[in-house]
Amino acid sequence: MSLWEFFVSLILGFVEGMTEFAPVSSTGHMIIVDELWLNSTELLGESVANTFKVVIQLGSILAVVVIFKDRFIQMLHLGKRTEQAENKLKLSQVIVGIIPAGVLGFAFEDYIDTYLFSVRTVIIGLFLGAILMIIADVYQKKRSVSTTTVDKITYKQALGMGLFQCMGLWPGFSRSGSTMSGGVILGMSHRASADFTFIMAVPVMMGASGLSLIKNWQYFTVDAIPFFIVGFVSAFVFALIAIRFFLKLINRVKLVPFAIYRIILAGAIFVLYF
Repeated sequence: MSLWEFFVSLILGFVEGMTEFAPVSSTGHMIIVDELWLNSTELLGESVANTFKVVIQLGSILAVVVIFKDRFIQMLHLGKRTEQAENKLKLSQVIVGIIPAGVLGFAFEDYIDTYLFSVRTVIIGLFLGAILMIIADVYQKKRSVSTTTVDKITYKQALGMGLFQCMGLWPGFSRSGSTMSGGVILGMSHRASADFTFIMAVPVMMGASGLSLIKNWQYFTVDAIPFFIVGFVSAFVFALIAIRFFLKLINRVKLVPFAIYRIILAGAIFVLYF
């Protein structure tokens, strides 16, 4: 593994980890950084490079599991059963939330990989996702918050957030941005929406990464393994930092500042790229 390959993998892992759970689109940022600067396709080939961008999300997912480990233990009934557990977030609610994106993602995975992984589509996703986030914050000001913690989420809200999550299949739109916006529109606090978004991300992203690995296994070589390991570790470490910071921040700043950043970024990339 050359020094440049190590650097490319490290930077892409950094971008993934720092942006996966902020509502700014990690996939969009990786595509932009890669196409305008790093060119991992020249190092790995198109199929393996696209798979790398999906698989290193597993590093970010591991960070979520570490941070929410008590929550997952409670949902999976791995710990001691208590009466309080009956009033906590249920695994069945998470399953309801992941079904829509899981079905659409499986059905259109080839189309997304072939036609939507480009700077042009990312710019569109960044802008439209920003508009949705602004709408969510404006809408919340006109109604009271009915769900202040993730433990009070209803099945209707879980399904609604799952439907909003489908927008995140478009690179640049942001899975976390669309899902959190949906939660806010459905009457949840920003922190409750963020918690449910992160928890839902674990099975969704594990499924997407696993499917991509299986379908592109024939393209892998021994030389690509160190590249994937560096990206995975980098994404894990930086996601740990980013998630803790974001969860402390989201109830105070809401979604509009992230939306403004997305609009500015989309405009800057449009000018630079086109």
